[in-house]
Amino acid sequence: MTYATPARPLAGKVALVAGGTRGGGRGTAVALGAAGATVYVTGRSSRTAGRSPLDRPETVEETAARVTAAGGLGIPVRVDHSDPDEVRALTARIGAEQSGRLDILVNSVWGGDPLTDWEHPLWEQDLDTGLRLLRQAVETHIITSRHALPLMVAQGSGLVVEVTDGNTARYRGSFFYDLAKSAVIRLAFAQAAELREHGVAAVAVTPGFLRSEAVLDHFGVTEDTWRDAVARDPDFAHSESPAYLGRAIAALAADPDVLRWTGRALATWSLYKEYGFTDTDGTQPDFAAHWADALEPVHGPLGEPL
Repeated sequence: MTYATPARPLAGKVALVAGGTRGGGRGTAVALGAAGATVYVTGRSSRTAGRSPLDRPETVEETAARVTAAGGLGIPVRVDHSDPDEVRALTARIGAEQSGRLDILVNSVWGGDPLTDWEHPLWEQDLDTGLRLLRQAVETHIITSRHALPLMVAQGSGLVVEVTDGNTARYRGSFFYDLAKSAVIRLAFAQAAELREHGVAAVAVTPGFLRSEAVLDHFGVTEDTWRDAVARDPDFAHSESPAYLGRAIAALAADPDVLRWTGRALATWSLYKEYGFTDTDGTQPDFAAHWADALEPVHGPLGEPL
């Protein structure tokens, strides 16, 4: 038996981070582990089955090892979340291994970067590619919730987090990308409406300018040297590590009154004010404040949270 303490508020809790191979999913899995949780880390890239179509080196096993090193227990499972049979088997395994317990579900599956067309309007885009993006970024979340939620409903408690990009109605610059990220917010809203009576909360959470592995590679820097890229893009000075998103979600998961947030679209830049967490370097990035100060004159207001 493990017991929660102020340093390990999620000890004894079980989490599933769907899409935990890299980026915000990895940051979240590790933060939940640091808070003491057992974390099932899933994704399509593994040491045994090879890389996903993204062809990146990160694996579920690597993330799970980081979860364990942070103080939790990481359990890697290679899963394609677009396959209902694989997800059904995953949740059955969690139920069997954890005596029916699942406290936290983080829907962080994305993989849509190579499918996003930032250059063309809808009528000039490839339809098959756009629909593939929606299947990858939205249907995977629906499939995962469909099979994971019965565990939470049965125990009468839990938290569902839909990871998105932005928490306002502002257009995100590409038709299918905007539709996917907006739909994920609506998924949180709809799940909240159905889950409240069962004691389960559902929220959407967005990071700001996230320093994912792919973003660091784009700038030719590492997490240790990321400030070297600020000269190239001044906005990068206000970016945040994946751990910042993870700490926001871990704080929500540890909140005994998390139902007060249910149905909301939240952001790291508002949650740090509520819970007091910091990024890995001790800072508290606030991309909304940076937008208001520097970007609003050019791009217009960020908008009010949904």
